[in-house]
Amino acid sequence: MAIKIKFGTDGWRAIIAQDFTVENVTRVAEATAEWLLSKNKNASVVIGNDCRFAGNLFAETTAKVMCSKGVKVKLAPGFVSTPMVSLGTLREKADIGIIITASHNPPSYNGFKLKGSYGGPLLPAQVAEIETIIKDHSTVDTINLSLDEYISKGLLSMVDLETMYIDHVKANFDLEAIKNCGRKWAYDAMYGAGQNVMKKLFPEITMLHCEHNPGFMGQAPEPIDKNLQEFSTLIKTRGDIDCGLVTDGDADRIGLYDSKGNFVDSHHIILLLIHYLYKYKGMKGKVCTAFSTTPKVQTLCKHYGLELDVVKIGFKYICEIMIKEDVLLGGEESGGIAIKGHIPERDGIWMGLVLWEFMAKSGKSLNELIEEVYQITGKFSFERSDLHIKEEVKQKILQNCLGNKYTQFGNYKVQRIDDLDGFKYYFDDNNKEWLMIRASGTEPVLRTYAESSSREKAFDILKACEQTLLS
Repeated sequence: MAIKIKFGTDGWRAIIAQDFTVENVTRVAEATAEWLLSKNKNASVVIGNDCRFAGNLFAETTAKVMCSKGVKVKLAPGFVSTPMVSLGTLREKADIGIIITASHNPPSYNGFKLKGSYGGPLLPAQVAEIETIIKDHSTVDTINLSLDEYISKGLLSMVDLETMYIDHVKANFDLEAIKNCGRKWAYDAMYGAGQNVMKKLFPEITMLHCEHNPGFMGQAPEPIDKNLQEFSTLIKTRGDIDCGLVTDGDADRIGLYDSKGNFVDSHHIILLLIHYLYKYKGMKGKVCTAFSTTPKVQTLCKHYGLELDVVKIGFKYICEIMIKEDVLLGGEESGGIAIKGHIPERDGIWMGLVLWEFMAKSGKSLNELIEEVYQITGKFSFERSDLHIKEEVKQKILQNCLGNKYTQFGNYKVQRIDDLDGFKYYFDDNNKEWLMIRASGTEPVLRTYAESSSREKAFDILKACEQTLLS
């Protein structure tokens, strides 16, 4: 029996060879092609894949299906990042973009992401339309189709998305200022798709895990502190690196380290970017953040007179606002951030270079810039813990959340609850201390998040949460 293919928070993802197979990718590609042609008889698509195992096979499979239906395809050779495909979709004036990637998921996964003509995630309503027309079995025999034949027919051509992206970076950043400011930079690609671009842009900087390794050495390429201890140790040991940038498997998420090897989370990055864009660059616009992001964003926006929208988790919801309104920044807790002047898409490299440029032009260290933000928002610390529990336990916890069963976590008494997307429990009237519980949209995991005035207090909240949930 054919599996039901369901798109999650960001694309369809599944375990390679179990559910992520040539047959199932063909089913999704066929539905996508049919949906495209219903909108435009002369449709075109940009296709690429990241570094994951068999990515090229699945990208070529998708290209064959598209060509067989009469859709014109521009295929990226080698591996590329998600932002490269999004930029390419916009620049090539394609109807959609497709990247074969499972982003930050464990190495056993691969996935299928859809991008809109505007250079960002395809909108939820459109993804739902495609999802409903996926057949139980594919009708395209990709084994007997030839890419060379489609090239000769003019249906398939190659596109150099890597060079396109590099040229876009060079046109938008003062790279000489970043290189010649006297600071030393480091970059960890997590064996992901950002490695080639950074090697070409900054061949002189310290690099880690910038080799092609489809298995990511067994580590999920998610840029969170627990996955990056080798990079942290490198910065601590060297002692002369001013800032370390990290990107995930498909290079759309950012991780950051200060000169002491301390992790700087996405909440602080979002605040730094708003601070830089508004105060230093004089840029304006609405700010849009996902539900799991710190309320400190509201404090900063109020200080600067910027409007703030809080949306459900999933960058597609942020993108939907970015393509319709004047948005300065859109960001989410997981490290996916977009800003005005680029595409409405998460881009880890782009955000990192904005911050490096901020440091280079201000002459200040990362921690000095964070202190500037703290002068407005107050100091805070955010931590996250992923609970890998059985499905029945997870569902029971979620039912308890829905029924408002949790009124206290250890010594932390709940003052109010917000349930826009997940469950956010506030322990004070000023939103300074809170806990959030939410099931992952792409993995069998229950995520818990906490914020307080110190790291120790944030971890204490998470510990109290786990004890309450699992007792």
